[in-house]
Amino acid sequence: MRHIEMIPLLSEKSRKLVDNKKYVFLCPISVTKPEIKRAVEKMFGVKVEKVNTMVYRGKIKRRGFFLGKRPNFKKVVVSLKEGSIDFAKITQRFSETLAKK
Repeated sequence: MRHIEMIPLLSEKSRKLVDNKKYVFLCPISVTKPEIKRAVEKMFGVKVEKVNTMVYRGKIKRRGFFLGKRPNFKKVVVSLKEGSIDFAKITQRFSETLAKK
């Protein structure tokens, strides 16, 4: 199993989903649903019921004469069967991931 970088998306909308045992992450586009499920179960020690993914294409932005493109990313909504993920754990995992870079 390869290492998957999953960045927690802690917005107002994603925090409302926590009441329904749903958590939102950002991850690379190449990652599949089974890989995401295994990674979340291993990282946080919970049982995952369902994984929903959405691929966002980066927008083309212009600054004066120069054109640029924002990166593509995948948004993942993970529904849990049992257990919950503590936001302190998410923040800790995220800061560990940034420290490795």
